[in-house]
Amino acid sequence: MTGTLPISETFTSIQGEGSLAGVPSYFVRLSGCNLRCAWCDTPYASWKPESRPMRVEEIVAEARRSGVSHTVLTGGEPMMFDGLPALAAALRREGMHITIETAGTIDRRIECDLMSISPKLASSTPAPGDPRDPDGAWRARHEQRRLNFPVLQGLLDAHPTRQLKFVVCGPADLAEIEGVLAGLQGWRPGDVMLMPEGVAAPSRDFRTWLAAECVRRGWRYCHRLHIELFGNTRGT
Repeated sequence: MTGTLPISETFTSIQGEGSLAGVPSYFVRLSGCNLRCAWCDTPYASWKPESRPMRVEEIVAEARRSGVSHTVLTGGEPMMFDGLPALAAALRREGMHITIETAGTIDRRIECDLMSISPKLASSTPAPGDPRDPDGAWRARHEQRRLNFPVLQGLLDAHPTRQLKFVVCGPADLAEIEGVLAGLQGWRPGDVMLMPEGVAAPSRDFRTWLAAECVRRGWRYCHRLHIELFGNTRGT
């Protein structure tokens, strides 16, 4: 498998989340994850990973043919894979802007233009009795791994262009977000984004509440544009 990566899907669409929402982008979704979020919206890259091996040069050629200038390396958890730095470097040599989407549990020396870090909150941990995790093994692993402060700090220190994107299920998450941020240094309020959880557009009441919390703290509301445009559809 030298020079190859396990790829769940590749596609060209628009970036739906974060500071580059709306930008046409080529997506590379790597298959495999060291976490198991209860609300994971890409189970085919985590809970039941599907993949095919692709060589770095194949991915780069496909990115070139896409005709867009931005690439998003996502998962699953792309930072798991030793071949990721070679892929990112090859894409940058093509002149592409690189975003890496990560939960922030694994650190690597890697080239990118935007490090998109999504620390996982307690609300992401699978509940007892989740049928996907009958013996609770993934619940225990997830809870142990979901926050790694040395890695989070290392990513912030290494990547001045970054965003901290938190998935919010409800009001209880806000206190935990503030606790996570209190344990990190060097971030700016404008780095922090709050994104509603779900595979459908959130209710107006939820959006209004979350937007008000962002205004109060100087944080940013993170829209999920792809859900609004395409719904919960693979390849978008």
